[in-house]
Amino acid sequence: MSIKKVYLIRHGQTDYNLQGIVQGSGVDSSLNQKGMRQADLFYQKYKAVAFDKIYTSVLQRSIQSVQGFIDAGIPHECHAGLNEINWGTREGTRITPEEDAYYFGMLERWSKGETHVCIEGGESPDLVAARQKPFVDILLSRPKEETVLICMHGRAMRILLAQLLHYPLHCMDQFLHQNLCLYQLDYTGSMFTVKQYCDVEHLQDLEV
Repeated sequence: MSIKKVYLIRHGQTDYNLQGIVQGSGVDSSLNQKGMRQADLFYQKYKAVAFDKIYTSVLQRSIQSVQGFIDAGIPHECHAGLNEINWGTREGTRITPEEDAYYFGMLERWSKGETHVCIEGGESPDLVAARQKPFVDILLSRPKEETVLICMHGRAMRILLAQLLHYPLHCMDQFLHQNLCLYQLDYTGSMFTVKQYCDVEHLQDLEV
């Protein structure tokens, strides 16, 4: 039985991550020096993997995180469906205590099943899942791509993992993440299984 292997990573660190500024799909920030180092460490660890295809969002922090593999000649496609959730009016701003209360209140509503509710001026998890669905269809319809690398964003990655693993969206926060973490999934043709969960072993040599 042929098994498709999916390596799913979150992008490396940006200055916005470092400063606690909300990014989302509307802020096209680039990796900072630490983020570039994280990307290089991941490349050095996994460059021997015979990836058939790389998929990223259209945002540069996602593309920069796998640039080493792209430069090595591995075919690459950008998909807007992999973009981060649109955080609406909070994008590009530093979270204040008042906004922090609103943000965590929204996460609590989502965790209670209200995944149809949009954050102010932005998207809901349901909307993100809907725009990811065409990409999921592509991923599952290309059996010749036996080993793929996907780079995307924290909240969107949680939503995608919930979809691939058939978790209800309100359980998406069970999937932890940090910059340049790895989830490795195997797909048998009927179901995905998790082989590596939020793995950051490749970053152990990172200078703080």
